[in-house]
Amino acid sequence: MEPFPGDRIQLPRNMIENSMFEEEPDVVDLAKEPCLHPLEPDEVEYEPRSSRLLVRGLGQREMDDDEEDYESSAKLLGMSFMNRSSGLQNNMSVYRRNPNGSCSMPSTRTMVVCTVVLVIAVSLIMVIYLLPKCTFTKEGCHKRNHTMEVIYPLATNGKLFPWAKVRLPHDALPVHYELVLQPNLTTLKFAGSVKIVVNIVRVTRKIILHSSGLNVTKATLTSAGGHQGKPVEFLEYPLHDQIAIIAPEALLVGQNYTISIEYSSNLSDTYYGFYKISYKDENSKQRWFAATQFEPLAARSAFPCFDEPAFKATFLIKIIRDEKLSILSNMPKKATTAVTNGIVQDEFFVSLKMSTYLVAFVVADLKNISRETNGSLVSVYATAQHLNQVGYALNTAVKLLEFYQNYFLIKYPLGKLDLIAIPDFQSGAMENWGLITFRETALLFDNNTSSTRDKKLITAVIAHELAHQWFGNLVTMEWWNDLWLNEGFATLMEYLAMEAIFPELHSDEDFVNFIFKAMMKDSLNSSHPVSSAVQSSEQIEEMFDALSYIKGASLLLMLRHYLTKDVFQAGIVVYLHNHNYGSAQSDDLWDSMNEITNGTLDVKKLMKTWILQKGFPLVTVVRKGKIISVQQEKFLYHVETENWTSDASYLWHIPLTYITSSCSFNRCSNAYLLDQKSAVIELPEEVEWIKFNVDMNGYYIVHYAEDWKTLIYLLKKNHTMLSPKDRANLINNIFSLAGLGKESLEKAFELINYLNKESSTAPLTQALYQLSLIYNLLEKKSEQQLAARVMHRIEQLLGDKIDQQRWTDDGSLSERELRSTLLAFACTHDIRNCRTTATEMFENWMKSNGTMSLPSDVMKAVFTAGAKSSDGWEFLLMMYTSSFAEAEKSKMIEALASTEDVRKLTWLMHNSLAGEVIRTQELSHIIATVSQSLPGYLLAWDFVKENWEKLTRKFHLGSYTIQNIVSWSTSQFSTKSHLLEVKSFFESKSEESSQLRCVKEAIDTIQLNIQWMERNFVKLQELL
Repeated sequence: MEPFPGDRIQLPRNMIENSMFEEEPDVVDLAKEPCLHPLEPDEVEYEPRSSRLLVRGLGQREMDDDEEDYESSAKLLGMSFMNRSSGLQNNMSVYRRNPNGSCSMPSTRTMVVCTVVLVIAVSLIMVIYLLPKCTFTKEGCHKRNHTMEVIYPLATNGKLFPWAKVRLPHDALPVHYELVLQPNLTTLKFAGSVKIVVNIVRVTRKIILHSSGLNVTKATLTSAGGHQGKPVEFLEYPLHDQIAIIAPEALLVGQNYTISIEYSSNLSDTYYGFYKISYKDENSKQRWFAATQFEPLAARSAFPCFDEPAFKATFLIKIIRDEKLSILSNMPKKATTAVTNGIVQDEFFVSLKMSTYLVAFVVADLKNISRETNGSLVSVYATAQHLNQVGYALNTAVKLLEFYQNYFLIKYPLGKLDLIAIPDFQSGAMENWGLITFRETALLFDNNTSSTRDKKLITAVIAHELAHQWFGNLVTMEWWNDLWLNEGFATLMEYLAMEAIFPELHSDEDFVNFIFKAMMKDSLNSSHPVSSAVQSSEQIEEMFDALSYIKGASLLLMLRHYLTKDVFQAGIVVYLHNHNYGSAQSDDLWDSMNEITNGTLDVKKLMKTWILQKGFPLVTVVRKGKIISVQQEKFLYHVETENWTSDASYLWHIPLTYITSSCSFNRCSNAYLLDQKSAVIELPEEVEWIKFNVDMNGYYIVHYAEDWKTLIYLLKKNHTMLSPKDRANLINNIFSLAGLGKESLEKAFELINYLNKESSTAPLTQALYQLSLIYNLLEKKSEQQLAARVMHRIEQLLGDKIDQQRWTDDGSLSERELRSTLLAFACTHDIRNCRTTATEMFENWMKSNGTMSLPSDVMKAVFTAGAKSSDGWEFLLMMYTSSFAEAEKSKMIEALASTEDVRKLTWLMHNSLAGEVIRTQELSHIIATVSQSLPGYLLAWDFVKENWEKLTRKFHLGSYTIQNIVSWSTSQFSTKSHLLEVKSFFESKSEESSQLRCVKEAIDTIQLNIQWMERNFVKLQELL
């Protein structure tokens, strides 16, 4: 899945309640308590023989490995017994001393008391060492035998539900689904029936599967060879989205059984499951559209199923529809039969073996264009008014499909590939096998209004989703902890494919800047390993972040450069062949790579240091003659203290690359594997300078100590000695080190003094990003004078470059993209004559009633300038409602959200949430834009606070959209009062909200902003 494209530029909880130990209930009494309640999230399993505490319940992670702290658990219980022991010592005071020092005989009462105490103590010891393990809860200790008897929760009918875990059991495995659906776009409801053939692998009487929000009316079970289904007991446990089919007798190993379920539900009003979409056709008439979005956990809301990625099966899908509408699904259509007058049923061919989250169907009135390639029919679908904007997507998809088939040496296995533009869609796109769904801005290209950046976005998203047809669909991660196997690979292949087929787009430079932003996230305490244990729905949703996508791709890119591209490609081919139509874990990929390296390198050992540790290394380089000393430590912003300290337990195996003055660029790139804390590299000769991390192909930051002066001089003298990506890398590294306190801000500003000679997008974009961060912090802290001096410094560096830009669409794609970036920035901040020129162009466009053609690359700058006036804003909104060009509408939305009129900003956010004039899919983009301005940044935060429940209902806790809304609405804060406000707000919400990783990241970011200002404010005043 591709996250919301506008946002591309950007440990489970262990819950042990203290109340369990506050009153120190007697263990014997606890053991006698009956099992009154189902397993709750705060329950703790106690195994006396090993003194082990296991956390159970929603939000837990599987604890099969040696992850528990046995000793601390024993101490936790031991404290209770020690307290009792002290009580025993106090009771011994009943023995009286005679004046001569001898002890007198205790009284009969004392003897009885001591005997009772002794018996209790012995009983406690017997409980600890002799009783079977049990589960501690608020109600007591549920006895367990050595076979781990499960404490079952209660189903909705009050009976015991026969399964207590979030993950499904593996007693029965799905083999085949036959799904019949009848959606009604008038009543906005749907009815369905599903037959699931399951194979029994362990004797059982229960079959547990997923269902969410479905009204089940009938359930039967048919044995192999049986002709009539037998009614079965049916139980529901909504907390885990689970249902249970209870068979009348034991189900036999190796036998197939068919579960038949009939049900109904409403079309969802969120962006998950089988959901409804309202849009206006070319005649401005309201129409309805139904589509699916099942990743990660929403197939269960469309049909009962085994909704985990490893439970792969084949699917036969039949959908009953109005004959005026069309239906698309994963497979080609097999037949259409009449049902009643005006109603028909479409049946699709049986699918290949796949996961439930990849199942898809769309019900709408659609048009398409098609082309055949290598035996597969590629089609692009859209609503009628957008059909003239799908040509670029079709040409791009055909080229990319051919590239991937050649690269992976595996033919695309389906007879067709459909790409469909959805009018209202939360993500950028979704890789459903054979039916890829897209947000309209990520698929539709209009020759008149789409810019170079729009073309690059569309190309990248198509490349990403087509790569998923192999990585994710053909071979799927076994569980969501390894989501990076899907998303990291698709992101890497997206850039490799674009570099090979569309080199003029310079996508590699974009990728470098995406890596920088992922590293910013990864440098915080709130980060997580690329492969992380997840269990709850919120934790799974939160895995869809920059680390799974960008860091995952960056690590693979680093490995590709170290192994060489041919060895890496061969490893990928082995991996896909070994696991096709199945599931895989991270180790399976490394094993495939090791088959190719054949013992020359242990890829698994190397890469585990990267995917199982959060963060990344800081490599310090010290050069003395021919000797280069390198040392690694963890790069981490410690926001709670002024003094940065490294974590000694972290060690990465770093494939270092470097170039020198004796031979620069990639022609003479050298490699060295740093698998210790420090090492020494001896060069063949002394050099003038050395640059590590060539072209940012490694995921680490470099500190050059005294050599920063040499590199600063090199950029000033002849910056073209280094590649654009290397120059961007130096800018990012020195500003990151300044934020860490390892290098001075003065030196960072000195390094970028060469920028007036820079002409490449990557270093200019990175410099603008770093300086904008500083400007925004100062502006929001009401330090307007100092903020103005920062902007003056930017104008000194880039003013001439801005003046050189022409307000046209001519030049190379790289020149056009740079023009768009510089002019949009200049008009936003009123630098030079940008806003004057843009306002004049907007007024002429407004006088023509929007019929005058504007250059697409400067359209955003023109709209932003025009929206500064009230009349311009109102006209822009009117044009938004009538435009059919999605690229144009996207630029209009950003311009509308850049106004300084707080009433208009408030209306815009509320209207988008309601989905009335502005689609709800635009809300996170609007909040991001509003939060950047001085009038808007507090409004955005207030809006999030006031509408938190509505936002999380619409977008789901932990989703990529919620992550971005939280991040953007708080990222400008740099005061302790705002820090306290953000903390207090989320603490007042549910535990699921307060424990979101994006909330912790927001708090870390505010603390970092505060620290940065305290460290650098005075220095900035001196510098500027």
